[in-house]
Amino acid sequence: MADFAFSSHTTVHPDRLWVWRTGVYVDENDRTWVPIKVEEEDCPRVLMRQEDVPRGKPMRPSQLPPSVLPVMWQLYPGQRYRSSDSSFWRILYHIRVCGAEDLLLEQIPEP
Repeated sequence: MADFAFSSHTTVHPDRLWVWRTGVYVDENDRTWVPIKVEEEDCPRVLMRQEDVPRGKPMRPSQLPPSVLPVMWQLYPGQRYRSSDSSFWRILYHIRVCGAEDLLLEQIPEP
């Protein structure tokens, strides 16, 4: 039987994620994150994956096309992020499996 190198563990959440250009965010440790899947049904969700990708040139928020995703997320207490538009996003999970780091966020509906 073959041996598989499988490891998983939760990891430290980024303090901030800033948009660099369309489809690329950067955290405070200069790591790049890409939105892999965006769902916009009742509650917007986004699966962010930490990947080393070419950054290209940074874009100003005014240069970005309209998006359901915010320009920035900042980590708040209670397993959530506050976005640049003042909405909150809960962390559904943040895990590293076999070297791939995924962060699943869901927008919290406003009361």
